[in-house]
Amino acid sequence: MKFLSDIRLLLLGLWLGAAVFFIGVAQSSFAVLPSRELAGTVVNRTLMILNFSGLGISVLLILTSLFVGKVANRFWLWTERFLLLIVSAACAVGQFVIAIWLQFTKAQMGGKPIDEVAVDDPLRVQFNNLHQYSEWMLMVGMAAALLAFFIIANRRSGTAAVVAKSSTTTNDPFDFSKEFVKK
Repeated sequence: MKFLSDIRLLLLGLWLGAAVFFIGVAQSSFAVLPSRELAGTVVNRTLMILNFSGLGISVLLILTSLFVGKVANRFWLWTERFLLLIVSAACAVGQFVIAIWLQFTKAQMGGKPIDEVAVDDPLRVQFNNLHQYSEWMLMVGMAAALLAFFIIANRRSGTAAVVAKSSTTTNDPFDFSKEFVKK
């Protein structure tokens, strides 16, 4: 089970790292690329990859959590599953709801770059609000993934402690009788 737990931690850690890296890519794209439209296209494509991978990884981790059920505390196991469900929901909503609304809103602008639309235009306001919701979905997914990561990591170290505790003859931390036995 240690191997499965390590793989689960690796997958979740990779997605969290990719999400943090995405934030840097998004900021760098708008700072470096010549047009904001081009930067938005890069960010949109990268976010799509992040959302699909988050959805796939969280579903896979929920499925693999069925194999660790006998070893784990039921409360923490269901908490982990719930958090992973939040990650998958955040990625799905971000990709299949908000991103589609963003594309639809952008199409309604008539193909004009967003910066050319007036700030008080209802479509620009809607676009900005949807963009904000997209950021919130990513933050919710990242927070849930981070909490799930700590739960999985704690269970991994907790099971090692249970195995170590069961192999000793006493639970008394001040029992030094083994240390003074002649061999």
